[in-house]
Amino acid sequence: MMGLHVLAFAFGVVLVGVTGISAMRTLLLPRGTRDLVSGTAFQATWLVFGPLTRLARSYERRDRIMALYAPVTLILLIFTWLAMVLTGFMLMFWGAGVQPMGEAFVLSGSSLLTLGFATQDGFWLRLLIFLEAAIGLGLVALLIAYLPTMYTEFSRREESVNLLEVRAGSPPSAVEWLVRVQENDTIAGMAKTFEPWEHWFAELEESHTSLLPLVFFRSPQPDRSWITAAGAVLDTAALFLSAVDIPVNDMPARLCLRAGYLALGRIADLFDIPYHPNPSFPDVPISISREEFDEACAALEDAGVPLREDLNRAWLDFAGWRVNYDRPLLALAALVQAPYAPWSSDRSVTGIKVTEETGEATAVVADESEK
Repeated sequence: MMGLHVLAFAFGVVLVGVTGISAMRTLLLPRGTRDLVSGTAFQATWLVFGPLTRLARSYERRDRIMALYAPVTLILLIFTWLAMVLTGFMLMFWGAGVQPMGEAFVLSGSSLLTLGFATQDGFWLRLLIFLEAAIGLGLVALLIAYLPTMYTEFSRREESVNLLEVRAGSPPSAVEWLVRVQENDTIAGMAKTFEPWEHWFAELEESHTSLLPLVFFRSPQPDRSWITAAGAVLDTAALFLSAVDIPVNDMPARLCLRAGYLALGRIADLFDIPYHPNPSFPDVPISISREEFDEACAALEDAGVPLREDLNRAWLDFAGWRVNYDRPLLALAALVQAPYAPWSSDRSVTGIKVTEETGEATAVVADESEK
């Protein structure tokens, strides 16, 4: 019987330790790491939300359902941590001699919630009581600091997403952005507009890897999304560099593209989304067809945007940029069930196929009849 009490006490210590590590990784660690407890909470919540989204008959209803996914998961995660601490100390109290198990449960709950209606004599038992109370207060304090930080990052993200509608329309479109710039006779200064987006992508990578629930937090308006905004910005920069014939310094657009595909790739890494780390076109295909590219160029030409004469070279240049972010963009758009947007969520990604011999990742896109 003594061995059973020792084993229970040891398991309780491990359970509390796992809880502390999980809370530290989620709330304190300023880098993207996968955590078993947090991941399990998201997967458990998806068992409910997944079937509900599949039953939704319209995107608006699916969006309303998905808007609750991250907040509900966070609440579940909080209660999971508290339950793990309560269970861990209950086992430690029982292993230390508090009998029966029901009495150990009451003592653990009273200590965790700092209610103080249950106590025990003895130095070591009281030390455990104080330790559990400190852990409970510490979790609450961390959450009080965590939630405002997350919503501050959310507001900063959404400010740029909202402003993009002024430039690129709704849903955001690379062609729409370039056409509006041409109509306002500001195409020559287009390159400078990418500088703020380079910083936006840098902040996106930092916030969405260290504060993982932000990935699933949806925009206030159902037709907006951080991932479709990211796709529109990257496609605009890629079209500007490859097809538009303007003698300007193109470095801001190049830096924006690099910041963008690095950010999307590192966010995708946290969800084990496979993609080629160093892709090159045409060895790795992209989801945009040559016909779609030509249609976009035709729309730009009709609007008076100066284009390069060699569209074959322009197509290769565009594909060379797009291949860097095509897979992460499509997979993340499918993951968060983003609203419709051309060249991102409209690709109807049904999966990702990886070739074992080469490590090449290919997005599986549904046929038109399946969309």
